[in-house]
Amino acid sequence: MSYPLAALRWLDRNAERTLILIAYSSMAMIIVYAVFERYVFSTQIPWSTSIPIYLFLWVAWMGCSYNVKKRTHLSFNELRLRMPYKVQFACMWLDALLWVTFGCLVTYYTVAQTQLAYNNFAIVQGTDNVMLWWFYLATPVAWSLLMIRALQNLWSDIQRYRKRQPFLVDTQTVGTD
Repeated sequence: MSYPLAALRWLDRNAERTLILIAYSSMAMIIVYAVFERYVFSTQIPWSTSIPIYLFLWVAWMGCSYNVKKRTHLSFNELRLRMPYKVQFACMWLDALLWVTFGCLVTYYTVAQTQLAYNNFAIVQGTDNVMLWWFYLATPVAWSLLMIRALQNLWSDIQRYRKRQPFLVDTQTVGTD
């Protein structure tokens, strides 16, 4: 297997988890250090309250993408299990269509917001050079990844439909790495 293909497979398996881990760890370290500094030295870093909030954007939106990948998002499986097989398949198509449509809308408008922050050289409150658009970028990046995950799920559903396998399998085993 070639290196680029291996790297793409690794990204497919670990993109969301890696970004969530980095953002969450950074949040935790900043908060722990800020609390320590506040109580031990009676001072505070000016950006210690704003950067973790913006890092949470990465955690939340990547978590959404990860839940779509794992199919652990809100769904109506009990109702779907009672539907005929072809109606279940139609619901899977509807899911993918709705995810992609909503994702296109979210991505379109958040790219505009990110571009605005970029063009205006907006910086995070309490900092001199941490650009706000770095954090705003979380939404279009995660939603783009979410749309890819929805299409991957649809491809998997098409394969199941062709083999006449059940669609709604145990969500703990779907997409295991």
